[in-house]
Amino acid sequence: MTTAVQAKRRAILIFTLNRSGVLNKISMLIRRKMYNVETITACTTLQPSISRMTLTLREDSDQNMRQVVKQIEKMTEVISARELNINQSFWREVAIVKFQADETNLELLKDNHFFEILDRQEFDVYAVQIAGTSQMIDDFLQDIGERRVLEIARSGFTALEK
Repeated sequence: MTTAVQAKRRAILIFTLNRSGVLNKISMLIRRKMYNVETITACTTLQPSISRMTLTLREDSDQNMRQVVKQIEKMTEVISARELNINQSFWREVAIVKFQADETNLELLKDNHFFEILDRQEFDVYAVQIAGTSQMIDDFLQDIGERRVLEIARSGFTALEK
């Protein structure tokens, strides 16, 4: 049995004019180029007329990434676009996880992970928020155990240059 090797995760930081439809135009451009957007986050900046997007996808080819960035930069609403160097930026995501755990298991999780308890429901069901790298969140989920996770929502990546 062979396992598929995933391509390298890449992030593009995009600043745009804060106009309706810009996010759709960028995602359509990426789709037309046959890339699968892994995550996309968007927010306004300190200047309300400007939006900031972090777009992640998987791609091994540096040439293909340069081409995608160039095409995004050509859009009239785009102020700037560039690929982020993973070693020169912070990449984070947030997850909200609902899972079952008794007090002992919860204490073990607290010893190994930093999370905020949002709610405790009947039958030892907890809703928690955890933020960090995708590996931190993956490790947390693994420590909970697949059978005890009831629901999960992950935000997708946001990134900031160092």
